[in-house]
Amino acid sequence: MTDTISLRGLEVFAYHGVLPQEAIKGQTFAIDIDLSVDTFKAGSLDDLSETVDYGKLADEVVAVASGERHDLIETLAHEIAKMCMSLKSVTGCIVTVHKPSAPIRHTFSDVSVSVRYPR
Repeated sequence: MTDTISLRGLEVFAYHGVLPQEAIKGQTFAIDIDLSVDTFKAGSLDDLSETVDYGKLADEVVAVASGERHDLIETLAHEIAKMCMSLKSVTGCIVTVHKPSAPIRHTFSDVSVSVRYPR
């Protein structure tokens, strides 16, 4: 049985996008993460080393998202998911990358891509 550790609305300024202006101007992305983790041992022992430190998780997600530029937020979501899966105790994850300032000619509130691991 697994539990869930969630991180919602982590904002990262980065330069992802297909259009040249996105690579120059950049924009803010929001990232949501759900990690499948068995938290029983950590909860029983009250020991951070037995679970995912969500402060460090946020730092690592920001490092990935603000690092290498990608045309697609699909690629970014997969890169973040791969990093999450490398963390101790993580058996699965859902990563959603929101692009609220996507260059769309119509009124919209959000565009996002979600990926789920394992696949």
